[in-house]
Amino acid sequence: MIDIFTTGGTIDKVYFDALSEFQIGPAAIPDMLRENNVHVPHRVTQLMRKDSLELDDADREAIRVAVAASDAARILVTHGTDTMVLTGRVLAGIPGKTIVMTGAMQPASVRASDAEFNVGFALAAVQTLPPGVYIAMNGMIFDPATTVKDRAGQRFVQQ
Repeated sequence: MIDIFTTGGTIDKVYFDALSEFQIGPAAIPDMLRENNVHVPHRVTQLMRKDSLELDDADREAIRVAVAASDAARILVTHGTDTMVLTGRVLAGIPGKTIVMTGAMQPASVRASDAEFNVGFALAAVQTLPPGVYIAMNGMIFDPATTVKDRAGQRFVQQ
C-alpha cells in the first residue's frame, strides 16, 4: 500500500475563466491515477489545499505527523515546488519509510503539464528506492538536503 498525501501546489491549480487567476482546486491525483489505469494499491489523503509559498512551520509539522503516523512504509507527497525542498528536510529522519515528494511546474489541468509524468515517475520511485526522503521531478531523483529549485530554469538542481 502506498499512502499518497496531497498538500496543494501547482499540480492542483485550476483556472476557472479568462478573468481569474489559478486557484488550488481538489486534489488532481485520484482522477490522474484512474485515467492512467494505475492499479498499484494506494490511498489518497488530502492534507491541505495550499500554494507551497503559503505553507508555514505548523503545516510542515502536520505533514510530518501524517507521514510518521501512516501504517504504510511507502509514502508519496504531492507538494508545491517552491518550498518542496524545505518540507523534504522536515520529513528527514522518519525511520523505516520511503518518502517521495513530487509536484509540477504546470497545473495538471493544463495540456502541457509535467504533472502526469512526475506522478508516474514518483510512483515508480517510491516502490523502488530504499527508506529515506527524496524529490522526484522531471525524470530525476534528488536529495532535499542538497537540492534547490532553479526558478529561472524551471527545474531542481543539486547544490
